[in-house]
Amino acid sequence: MASVLVAMSGGVDSSVTAYLLTKQGHDCVGATMRLWNDPEAAAKQGKTCCSVDDVEDARSVCRRLGIPHYAFDMTEEFEERVVGRFARAYESGLTPNPCIDCNRFMKFDLLLHRARELGCDYIATGHYVQVGRDEAGRCTLSKAADPAKDQSYVLYALTQDQLARTMFPLGGLTKPEVRAIAEEQGFRNAHKAESQDICFVPDGDYLAFLERRRGCPYEAGAILTPDGTRVGTHRGAAGYTIGQRKGLGVALREPMYVCAKDMAANTVTLGPQEMLMAPSCTVADWNWVWPQRCPQDEPLACAVKTHYRQREQPARLTALPDGRVRVDFDKPQRAMTPGQAAVAYVGDQVVGGGTIESTGV
Repeated sequence: MASVLVAMSGGVDSSVTAYLLTKQGHDCVGATMRLWNDPEAAAKQGKTCCSVDDVEDARSVCRRLGIPHYAFDMTEEFEERVVGRFARAYESGLTPNPCIDCNRFMKFDLLLHRARELGCDYIATGHYVQVGRDEAGRCTLSKAADPAKDQSYVLYALTQDQLARTMFPLGGLTKPEVRAIAEEQGFRNAHKAESQDICFVPDGDYLAFLERRRGCPYEAGAILTPDGTRVGTHRGAAGYTIGQRKGLGVALREPMYVCAKDMAANTVTLGPQEMLMAPSCTVADWNWVWPQRCPQDEPLACAVKTHYRQREQPARLTALPDGRVRVDFDKPQRAMTPGQAAVAYVGDQVVGGGTIESTGV
């Protein structure tokens, strides 16, 4: 059996991950990453990620399983690689997904490096995905058995080396089954609530978070209609996202949505829903999981999702000479947002994914 460093957040999923691998005979070590510490947010929300309670929940499970537990302080790396990137992206007009960066740079980079230092063969996480091998021996990444919990969308950036050195024992289970196992084992976190928000913005107020970081409010600017008519004033273009309808602070005769942001001019443009529709997008930083790449002269038929909760939509991928990928959908898609991820599938298998750079008309 192998030695495995198990990423333990203090939640039920990572706890059951450690239990299952220990039961299989693996030599497991629990590891909790201290990523974020914001006393102000904790005071407002009563809890934030990486809290003392989370660490103690993880430690309690490790004691019950009879395995070592370590807590690693990675707050500086998290600030640099995740929070800083998040803030810079928003201020440049993008809408990033920090969970993807956290997986890419923290769990499957820094933690994997720490596993090597400790002499562990693998890392393991509580993500709901499945990893296999194709006929050529290349690692494949597939959806979880539980469609409601599948997390393959946020793991598209994993490399072959990372996939080969990671275990995902929950991929074939449902969430109720995981909670039942935790309850059977007497884990104190068996019914612990799941985190639904970005861990370092627990109240979901991105604009307030960004303003606290910069130390002053953003400059107010104009809210425009497509013809340039000013219909309101925003309190910071960075706080708006493409497709947003609520919280605009304007009253118009028909439903209007955020369709564009001009960060240089400090304007937000509203428009009807049809302005959000686009038939294609160009995707940068594409990572091919399988196959190794797509021929430039032969589009690959697949299904693509551009939002985490979205159902995949029929599309074709075309590899561009500069390494980017163009995605052409069978039907126009709503609110494809620069900064978000586009992830392609063939059946349940992840083909690859990247960051939406622009949308076509």
